[in-house]
Amino acid sequence: MYALHRSCRLAPKKANLMARMVRGMPVPDAITLLSKTHKKSARMLEAVLKSAMANASHNLKQDPQSLIVKTVIVNQGQAYRRGVPMARGRVRPIKKFLCHIEVQLGLKEEKAPKKMKTPKNEKKESSSKASPKSPSKTTKASSPAS
Repeated sequence: MYALHRSCRLAPKKANLMARMVRGMPVPDAITLLSKTHKKSARMLEAVLKSAMANASHNLKQDPQSLIVKTVIVNQGQAYRRGVPMARGRVRPIKKFLCHIEVQLGLKEEKAPKKMKTPKNEKKESSSKASPKSPSKTTKASSPAS
C-alpha cells in the first residue's frame, strides 16, 4: 500500500499543493478530484496513487475502494542548473527543481469516543483537604544575631 516516484520533473512547492488536497481522503474521491484538476502535479500524483492502489490489490489483496490516502510526502530532489540569456552576452543562472513523491494508503480507522472532560473550576475533594500526616510549614522571622 505504498508507491514512490523519484526524480519527478516538477517543483516540490507545486506538488505540495495537490498533496495537501488529497491527504486523508478516500482513494476513489482523491482519484476523481485529481482527474478533474488541470495541473501537472495532479497528473503525477494521480499516477503514483494508481500505482499504490495496484500494489495494495496485487500484493496485499486489499480492496482499493475501501482505502484512504494515509500520507503523501513530497521531498525535494536534485536541481538542474540552467541559464537564461541576458544583455551583453551574460547568462542568468536558474535552477529547475525535481521532487520525490511518496504515497502511502491505509485502512479507515474507527475513532474511539472522546473522554468527557471535567470542568477546570471543579476541584477534587481529596486534594483540597490537608492530610493529617503532612507537617505544617512555619516561617521564622530572621532576627539579627546578638
